[in-house]
Amino acid sequence: MHESSLVLLDAAGFQLETRDVRALSIRCRSAPIDVLLVRAADVPEYVQDGAVDCGITGADLVGERDADVVELLRLGFGSCTLEAAVLDDDPAQTLNDLHGRSVATVFPHLARTLLAERGIDVELCQVTGSVEIAPRLGLSDAIVDLVSSGSTLRTNGLRSLGALFESEAVLIASAASQERVNGLRAALASVVQARNTRYLMFNAPRTAIPRIRDVLPTDGSPSVVPLLRSDAVAIHALVPASSVWELLPQLQALGATSILLTSVEMLLA
Repeated sequence: MHESSLVLLDAAGFQLETRDVRALSIRCRSAPIDVLLVRAADVPEYVQDGAVDCGITGADLVGERDADVVELLRLGFGSCTLEAAVLDDDPAQTLNDLHGRSVATVFPHLARTLLAERGIDVELCQVTGSVEIAPRLGLSDAIVDLVSSGSTLRTNGLRSLGALFESEAVLIASAASQERVNGLRAALASVVQARNTRYLMFNAPRTAIPRIRDVLPTDGSPSVVPLLRSDAVAIHALVPASSVWELLPQLQALGATSILLTSVEMLLA
């Protein structure tokens, strides 16, 4: 998360004095903020103990540490899921089939808590390092580990039984420092929101406005700007980036022309 976090801070306007990977502390030129570079696993404790005002780490690490912190913002990178998996030839088909069996994991607290919530009682084996080899060595029947693409599971002859927890990079703070970091949170949130949004502009027949309004996936009303031609208008709207691929053909079918789509740098909804 190191590089993605620094890129996010830069995009939010916090001009970092250096991007040297060897630096343990970086000052911001544009704000009274010092950025400390530490292991992601240590961040929840640093924030909980008040050593820092806020931190960026994985939601899975916050949950595993059971840290007394407040999650302020999900940051949109470092996405992964905590999943249970078994060998391809194992008879288990669902998470419930793990009841009474042994599970190896580097996330004992999360695994125990999340499985118990589903009424699944297992014998946990805490390991460090590559947990995928545990079933092959007979150390456990299954594993619980973070999965991004699933390629590591497949490479090691494992298959997932299902996800227990969805994780990504998060901004956290202690309850005491929450108000103090509101400005930082708002700045980062504006970038996160902008990354998921596109600014859409196009011309369209005036008669098509009601149908276009129906297909635009926007919370507010689009802006409608008169053109020199009385029978046409220009329409501007903020739309989710994920909807663009299906939205553009719909707009063309409704007579939209001169369609322009641009990225958004910062957005406060």
